This record gives sequence, structure tokens and C-alpha cells, in this order.
Amino acid sequence: MNSKNISNGILRALAIVLGIALLLYFFYLIQSVIVYIIIAAVISLIARPIIRFLKRRLKFPNTIAVITTMIVLVGLLVGIIRMFIPLVIEQGESLSLLQTDKFQQNLQNVINQVNNYFATKNINLLSELKNVDFLSSFKAIPNLLNSVVSALGTLSVGLFSVLFISFFFMKDSKLLMNAILTVLPKKSEKRFSNSTEIINNLLSRYFIGLVLQISILFVLYTITLLIFGIKNAVVIAFLCALLNLIPYIGPMIGAVIMFLLSMSSNLGQDFQTEILPTTLYVMIGYFIAQIVDNFGSQPLIFSKTTKSHPLEIFLIIIIGGLLFGVIGMIIAVPLYTALKVILKEFLADNKIVKSLTKDI
Repeated sequence: MNSKNISNGILRALAIVLGIALLLYFFYLIQSVIVYIIIAAVISLIARPIIRFLKRRLKFPNTIAVITTMIVLVGLLVGIIRMFIPLVIEQGESLSLLQTDKFQQNLQNVINQVNNYFATKNINLLSELKNVDFLSSFKAIPNLLNSVVSALGTLSVGLFSVLFISFFFMKDSKLLMNAILTVLPKKSEKRFSNSTEIINNLLSRYFIGLVLQISILFVLYTITLLIFGIKNAVVIAFLCALLNLIPYIGPMIGAVIMFLLSMSSNLGQDFQTEILPTTLYVMIGYFIAQIVDNFGSQPLIFSKTTKSHPLEIFLIIIIGGLLFGVIGMIIAVPLYTALKVILKEFLADNKIVKSLTKDI
């Protein structure tokens, strides 16, 4: 091997590295578009059973079935917004500047009661909270709300983009697959097509299972909060249920939110006889709902939709979290499901693959 060949090899390697770096930088620049495509793909997978039902059972043409499904999904979104906006506004008004003094006074009273309660137990952990300036902290809330309002424009563009892309993904279910097939070798196209069909079916069932899981938790949380008269029970229940999309971490964040909002809804009442017992009962209801979810609905739904053992799912979520953080925990199960299907199609004779994919 002469120096010319070595030089050409080095230049070729540098060119490949540079090309990969430029490609990654390009993906970084269009990351919002990639997010839109991923969300649109998830929506199309969730909508797939509805479209299939309209086409097979009601004999709708493909385009009409897609348009009908889009109307149903948008209608659900608008209905949720119309249901939650008045409640969110009511919650925001309680923190507005016009009521800051009253809110500060009520909160200070609660702190004093908490301090007195712990003082009777010879615990002085909360004594320093008396000197906290809560007014300056709550003055930042209107600024935060202004930032949220300014972001609505960007959100509207994103929503339109997602709906637009979702329409074409639903109209032509093979659109994304055909784009991937253009970069695959000819001999692998048939296997990949078979894998894609199975992946679509499993992921459709998985995302519908997630919707069912969140719905069950939402109902349980709402019942618990309504029983104990917590204000804005529906909003709190919806938010805490939605956080369960983040495995393990989400429920813990939801517990903190429910604890704080349950206490804040009873501001002005006696801490020892009203606030503390009510909050404890609400948290007991929250943990009962989590037990139902963790040992009942979640393992059943996930095992049925992804064809994986609950222990597999647990380990994959943990590994995803260790490697990629919260995002890794969210996408771990869909990626693992897709990987299993692809491995079965291309490495069907492997002993380990056979063991992992025996139920697919």
C-alpha cells in the first residue's frame, strides 16, 4: 500500500466524518420538523383503528374516512380545550395580582399553623419560613403568564403542521415507509415491509393502550378529588394523569402537584383539622389509584399491546432512562417493540431472538 492510497483513505474517512457531522447538524437545525413528524406518526397510529373501522364496517372511501377521523380528533381536542380553559382561568385568577394580598395572607396563615403544629411536636423545621417574602415571588407569575401567551403563536403553527402532516400519513399509510425503502437495499425491502406492518399494528395498540391507561387514572383521580371537595378537580386530575406518560418519574411529580394543589384549595381553613386530614386522604386516594395502575391496568395493557412480559418492559424503561434520561423512558417501549419485530424478521433463527419474539 503506497502513500497515495493511504492519503486517499484518510481523505475518504474525513469526508465521511464531515458528512455525518453535517447531517447531524442539519437534523439539529430542523429538530422541530422532526418532532412534528414523530407526533404526526403517533397520531396516525392512534387513528388507524378508527380509519379501518370506517372503511371496513361503514364502507367509507379512504379520503372520507381520513377526513372524518380528523374531524373527530380535532373535535375531541376542541372539546378538551373548551372544558379546561374556564377552569384554568379560574385557577389563574386566584393567583392574579388583584388577589395577591389575600393569597399571601392565607398562605402565611397556613405557614403559621404548620409551624405551631410542628412546634407542639418539638419540631422547629418551619420556623424560618415566617421571614420569606412571598409577595415578591408571586409578582413573577404575571410575567410567566405573558411568556405563555407569547408562545401560543408558535404553538398554533406547530399544531397546524402536525395536523397537516397527520392527514397525509393517515391518507397514505405507506408514505413514511416508502421514504425509508428508497434508502434500503432491494433484497431487504420485502422483509422491511413485513416488519413495518407488524410494527404499525403493535404500536397502534400500544398508543391506544396508553390512552386507556391515562383515562382510567383520570377517572380515579377525579373521583378522589371530588369526594374531598378539591377545587378544579378535573384540571388537577387531567394534569396528574397526563404526567403518567413519563414512567416512574411522572407519577412522583404528579403526587407533588396533587399534594400542593390539594393544600392550596383549602387555604384559609384550619391546618390541623381541615387542610392536613383532607390532603392526606387525597394522597391516600392517589396512591391507591397508582397501585391499581401499576399492578393492574398498566401490566395488562402493556403486555397485551406490545406482546412483551411486564418484566421486559420494566427493564427496558430503566435502561432507556439511564441512557437517555426522561425522553429515553418515554420512547423505550415503542423502540423496543419495533426492534423486536425487525429482529424477528431478519434474525428469526437466532435463539435469543426466538425467545424474545415468541409471542409476536
